[in-house]
Amino acid sequence: MVTTLHLLCGLPGSGKTTRAKELEAAGLGLRLNADEWVCQLYPGDAEAAARDDRKRHVEQVQWELVERLLLSGVSVILDWGVWKRAERDHYRNRANALGASVQIVFLDAPLATLHERVGRRNLHLPPGTFNVSAEELDEWAPLFEPPTPQELQPHPH
Repeated sequence: MVTTLHLLCGLPGSGKTTRAKELEAAGLGLRLNADEWVCQLYPGDAEAAARDDRKRHVEQVQWELVERLLLSGVSVILDWGVWKRAERDHYRNRANALGASVQIVFLDAPLATLHERVGRRNLHLPPGTFNVSAEELDEWAPLFEPPTPQELQPHPH
């Protein structure tokens, strides 16, 4: 079996974590989610930590683990969002260099649907998630670069 990096791609409320959990339950890899780690590492200050350099540090540590897992033959489901094409290219190239294939899992939904889902989630935040305001979602939506059809093709090593 080929070791695969599954990169979950989408805005808040698109269903990334739900899909990542489904992939993990199907035995397709070990799921890593930076927000969940931030909540465990910074209880009481997780909301601020998720929006500053501490989350970036958690992602760096998770990526080091991703590399070790891929080298060990363990597939990984990276539930980060990867909004920018350059970011997706960076992780794809690094995973390919380790001999792993890469699959972008793109979850898309209209902005109105994202607002509805995030609003509902904000009422009863599941563990490992953060409040996302309607204003933040509106600010982030134009920053998101949807993957191209070429990016969505499996990239074998």
